[in-house]
Amino acid sequence: MTAVAFDYTAPTTVDGAVRALHSPGLTVTPLAGGQSLVPLLTRREMRPDVVVDLNGISGLAGIEVAPHRVRIGAMTRLRDLEQHAELTAALPVLASAAASVAHPHIRVRSTLGGSLCHAAPAAELPAVAVALGADVVLRSVRGTRSVPAARFATGAGTTVRAPDELLTEVVLPRADGLTYEFSELCTRGSTGYPVVVVCLGLHVADGVVRAARVVVAGCGPVPARLPGVEAELAGRPVAGPHPGLVASVGREAARSPGPEDQEYRAEVAGVLLLRALAARAGREER
Repeated sequence: MTAVAFDYTAPTTVDGAVRALHSPGLTVTPLAGGQSLVPLLTRREMRPDVVVDLNGISGLAGIEVAPHRVRIGAMTRLRDLEQHAELTAALPVLASAAASVAHPHIRVRSTLGGSLCHAAPAAELPAVAVALGADVVLRSVRGTRSVPAARFATGAGTTVRAPDELLTEVVLPRADGLTYEFSELCTRGSTGYPVVVVCLGLHVADGVVRAARVVVAGCGPVPARLPGVEAELAGRPVAGPHPGLVASVGREAARSPGPEDQEYRAEVAGVLLLRALAARAGREER
């Protein structure tokens, strides 16, 4: 099957892309890495009137690591996130999550902005963006606005981005006092599709959890924080034991509507959280 006919434009500036997206009466779709969009086009699950190719806009890519925040252009490739030394030092969990996405030849093309806009329920990078407290910057002819990553996705494959808005960058804070762990279960091993993702942030002092942040993806339509589990972890030794934690994660992760195998996925999330805790405990010992 081939895509339906559409008009194609390839602006070279951000302003040009914003103007191209503002086409009242037409369905306009931006093209980033194309790893999600092109299959949707060829299966005719998307039928845009116009495709706006963003790949010729150099100003949409790049990584800027500053003392208090990290700015990443929306067209930055996942391979660049994975291999950027400063980013790895500043936000190692983001580099680790990027390295976990699919195959290297996919990561060479896929972009951070494309992953966030595709909003797959179990995708790695949206979950990590929520855990890190990222802000997503959107631009249109009406101006620029910033949306917390926790409110960006509204459902499976849907976001708050208006059709004429362009995701230009993602801003991530560095000074939240937490150190993050990332754990996931994928189909067909480590390079398959993610089934469940857990991102755990901890502040540990004297071997005891002083503060925690837990984000789970894959159990519902969007990545979700588990405040009840976070409260349960606070005050516990990071090395455990953690009786009842898997059950607690399962109950909280399954509160919102989810897939048919939600109960299984919620239990997997609890096991992944234990793995993340064990990894952090091992680092504390060393």
